[in-house]
Amino acid sequence: MSYDSIPLNILSIFSLISFFIFFIVLKFSQKIGKIFLLDEDFKKPQAFHSTGTLRCGGLAIMISFLIFNLLNLVFFKSIHYDFLALSSALFILGFLDDIKIKINPNIRLIIMFALLIFLVNIFSIYIEKTGLAFLNLWLENIFFKNLFILLCFLFIINGSNLVDGFNGLLAIHVIILNSILLFINSMTGQNDLIFNIISQNILIFIFFLFNFPNAKMFLGDSGSYLLGGLLGLNVVKTSNLNPEISPFFFAAILFYIFFEVFFSFFRKLVQKKSPLQPDQNHFHMLTFYLIKKSNYKNPNALNGFLINLFYVFLIIPLLVFIDNPLFCRYWFFALLIIYTLSYVKLYKSKKNNVIKND
Repeated sequence: MSYDSIPLNILSIFSLISFFIFFIVLKFSQKIGKIFLLDEDFKKPQAFHSTGTLRCGGLAIMISFLIFNLLNLVFFKSIHYDFLALSSALFILGFLDDIKIKINPNIRLIIMFALLIFLVNIFSIYIEKTGLAFLNLWLENIFFKNLFILLCFLFIINGSNLVDGFNGLLAIHVIILNSILLFINSMTGQNDLIFNIISQNILIFIFFLFNFPNAKMFLGDSGSYLLGGLLGLNVVKTSNLNPEISPFFFAAILFYIFFEVFFSFFRKLVQKKSPLQPDQNHFHMLTFYLIKKSNYKNPNALNGFLINLFYVFLIIPLLVFIDNPLFCRYWFFALLIIYTLSYVKLYKSKKNNVIKND
């Protein structure tokens, strides 16, 4: 057996093991975890399901990811401590909510901030350049350097949690993003990172099979936090390992997750609502309202699919002009404008329909 075939064989074995782990976790949760993991809160603003569904997707992904790291250690005498520590910490924080141990949103944000600042400094996780000269100078200051990377992770992690409201929405989105990162790293031969990202995509795809079109399990906060943290680390490492690609390219492909949090925060302030409390006026909820009004058979699944299809359409120009820093910069801001105009149109449409029905 050649060395080149070893990673492929390991991933094949890992895929099979992971599928059975998902199946076992689902069956175990159906028998024992219903009290703690079953999501039957249909009245919360972000609930768009009508039957009780188990929030065990994050648990299945975490167990499988631990096995991946064990296989990596056995066969290659290597382990990704930064990926393992970050995913474990975020999983535990989210899992507390999944098993119905409620933590005040402000306290949870503080805990997440503390965990991230600890892990960022332990593993020296930093962004080396931003694409803006004045920000690059600020990054020479250790305080701003820490603050900048923390804000990036907070936006990605909480953005992942925020958009995780419909079947397949977050799973498809992260698979697309990871696939772009795989393409970039394959061009420069970053085999170690490639191996890690492929393993993540395998786990997300297996979850997708259990979640789409009709959900047998949800990611839960543990799963969305975990995927958000891994995605953030994938992007930071890919950006640092491929300095010839503009940081604005990475900011642009993350625009949906990032800007959803940023936009929602200030929207709620303007509407005199708490930025930390959920409502039914997020972008993916407005698109769902529009699809549901059209009487499609499964609007939940269709919503996640169409949002990601629209996203792919918007980022195709980035992939064509990936080596053009100026285009990446301007297209990033263009995407924010497209998002804002689309949101305003969707919001007005919903508001007008509510008024008409009243």
